[in-house]
Amino acid sequence: MTGSITDVEFVMRNIAENIVANETYFGELDAVVGDGDFGYSLARGFEIALEQWDSFDRSDPGVFLTKIAAAVSARIGGTSGPIWGTAMLRAGVQLKEHPQIEGADVVRALRASVEGIKARGQADLGDKTLLDALVPAIDTLEAESAAGHGAAEIVRAMAVTARAAAENTKTMQAMRGRASYTGERSIGSVDAGAMAIAVLLEALAEAWSKR
Repeated sequence: MTGSITDVEFVMRNIAENIVANETYFGELDAVVGDGDFGYSLARGFEIALEQWDSFDRSDPGVFLTKIAAAVSARIGGTSGPIWGTAMLRAGVQLKEHPQIEGADVVRALRASVEGIKARGQADLGDKTLLDALVPAIDTLEAESAAGHGAAEIVRAMAVTARAAAENTKTMQAMRGRASYTGERSIGSVDAGAMAIAVLLEALAEAWSKR
């Protein structure tokens, strides 16, 4: 799998548009045991990214990502802004001065995102957060890339993994975020962040297949 700034633009544009499109759904997921502002917060941040889209520095994929991260972080409130902003910033740093991106570069960038999320959110696997869908999806990316599969096939496999992992968060008790205040009542519902990862990867897989 080899990509370029064009591919990074495609991925981020698709993610931004689908975050805005799913504002209500993500908010409803969050409202089950959280404060319900997840969809609203994310949508406001990525609306700004879409409004400023043409102004972002595209000198290389990493710089482009860090500019989006800065725009989104400045607008998103609550805990979502720092977490999603940190994730994109850490990925961007890894991809700087990489005009051509290989599968291993993407894996490295996303692993850096995970470490940023863990540090910023004081969360880990099993705490019922977006990490519980994101990390398995990255594992799938690494395995599929190593097997020599193409980008469309890889993204599709990541989406399948993320959906199963997000559904599995129903069995978990939330240990971080507002949902953690509900204790055992958080068991039985999916984590909004994990399901958002699944939904966004599914939308990206569909869009990629039509490129």
